[in-house]
Amino acid sequence: MANHPTTAGARENTYDAIVIGSGISGGWVAKELCDQGLRTLVLERGRDVQHLKDYPTALKNPWDFPHRGRLPQAVVRENPIVKRCYAFDEATEHFFVKDREHPYVQEKRFDWIRGYQVGGKSLIWARQTQRWSRFDFEGPARDGFAEWPIGYDDLAPWYSHVERFVGISGNRDGVETLPDGEFLPAWEMNDVEKHVTGKIRGAFADRYVVQGRCAHLTEPKQIHFDQGRGKCQARHLCYRGCPFGGYFSSNSSTLPWAARTGKLTVRPHSVVESIVHDGATGKARGVRVVDAVTKETTEFFARVIFVNAACLNTNLILLNSKSARFPAGLGDDHGLLGRYVAFHNYRGSLHGVMEGFADSYYSGRRPTQAMMPNFRNVRKQEMDFQRGYMVFFGASRAGWTQGNSAKGVGAEFKDRITRPGPWSVSMMMQGETVPRRENHVRLSADLKDAWGIPQLVTSIDYHENDVKLMQDFLVQGEAMLAAAGVKKISKTDDKRAPGLDIHEMGGVRMGRDPRKSLLNQWNQLHACANVFVTDGACMASTGTQNPSLTFMALAARAANHAAEELKRGSL
Repeated sequence: MANHPTTAGARENTYDAIVIGSGISGGWVAKELCDQGLRTLVLERGRDVQHLKDYPTALKNPWDFPHRGRLPQAVVRENPIVKRCYAFDEATEHFFVKDREHPYVQEKRFDWIRGYQVGGKSLIWARQTQRWSRFDFEGPARDGFAEWPIGYDDLAPWYSHVERFVGISGNRDGVETLPDGEFLPAWEMNDVEKHVTGKIRGAFADRYVVQGRCAHLTEPKQIHFDQGRGKCQARHLCYRGCPFGGYFSSNSSTLPWAARTGKLTVRPHSVVESIVHDGATGKARGVRVVDAVTKETTEFFARVIFVNAACLNTNLILLNSKSARFPAGLGDDHGLLGRYVAFHNYRGSLHGVMEGFADSYYSGRRPTQAMMPNFRNVRKQEMDFQRGYMVFFGASRAGWTQGNSAKGVGAEFKDRITRPGPWSVSMMMQGETVPRRENHVRLSADLKDAWGIPQLVTSIDYHENDVKLMQDFLVQGEAMLAAAGVKKISKTDDKRAPGLDIHEMGGVRMGRDPRKSLLNQWNQLHACANVFVTDGACMASTGTQNPSLTFMALAARAANHAAEELKRGSL
């Protein structure tokens, strides 16, 4: 079939652009394309979720749940993977993929956490948002394991574009390794965090502790009211869906904005089987979809296609998009597709007790912690491991008897557990892992899912470098907490499997050289220019910062480039 369908039925299924996936990056692509006047189809494999009306637990009290928020043992037994996610509980389980319904093959254990619904994981993400610095883009080439085709200056205006619309709280800290952005007022550190911050800064000149930056509206501006969003209430019930629109999600922000243009069509229950390549034109002509409910197959057509199915599903779709031109998967001429998958290393953590500060407390449930940008191997190779790690820490008080371990009844018991107890301090790492060819995903040769699509095989693991990096964090973390006066410090390596960080990246990496990468500087497939990838799959490396803000900036940048090229007739 030609690139522009001519039959009446095909014309009904033809759009200017198709976006596969409605999560954080897919929502941004849809918004930008619709703002540019392009008729855009968003394909979502899961059910529809509408802002406000489809958050069934958002306003429930703990006593409204049969198990007070805890998961029944039957659910725990049936979901050995997703049960490990910190946000999966009785109030949120409807937003998470269940293990039995969507199996995959773990050649090496990988805890794949997924959210199949309109909005994807933007409903259940942790909302921490930091810009990458120039060191994150330049370091991998210096170290010889990846080469970004863009730098910080290329992405800086798109960071600003996204930040103003999303609403990011934070301070302008003037730290070169953690660039400032377009911020709303920051959340405030409590007294113990301020104390620890000052002591660390005094003892370690190369370490800057700043208040965390997160996608929460502390003081909404007109652009946020125009989206129908309101101020964050500091409830920390975000994973249920926020009826206030206080945190950013596709459902509360980008998708409704795109819909108001009249150019958006969202089709839920649409499992993308493959992208169809046209050998005559050298471009993709459309997308083959299996209806999640009826199992019927339909093709949709467009001049440009964005793949934003979330990292591993994006890899799966491209691997399954085979043709005479691309027998190994769309865009794969050098055996790179599905390889160099990386993630963030969260294995190390520390806990301790801070004495004193008995007259200090705080209110609300702040949605972020203090953080410290990477200080290892920043400008040159200094350690016996590659790259580095970001540090997060927080301090809090609990009741004297610490939660569910409390014993007693009656008025004395209630009075006792409402008195604030001692301060505890926790610290965790977010380490960069180096993309390696052997860390990959591929299609199963014999196992298929309920829609006839090959299951994904995960073969992703840690490396000796990751262990060395973690050990350095534990040593340095203990030294920093001790310098701040923290007592009874304990160090933990929880030995979690890759995947539980929910920051998987790579497999369809960007780069300058088509022999070493699949995407160019505009996130286009080198070998199929009308297909773009702007979710985690496109990342050439992981950096040490949270990735979501970078996904959104890359998505907005690529979508506007695609719109310009379409208008020129270049696509």
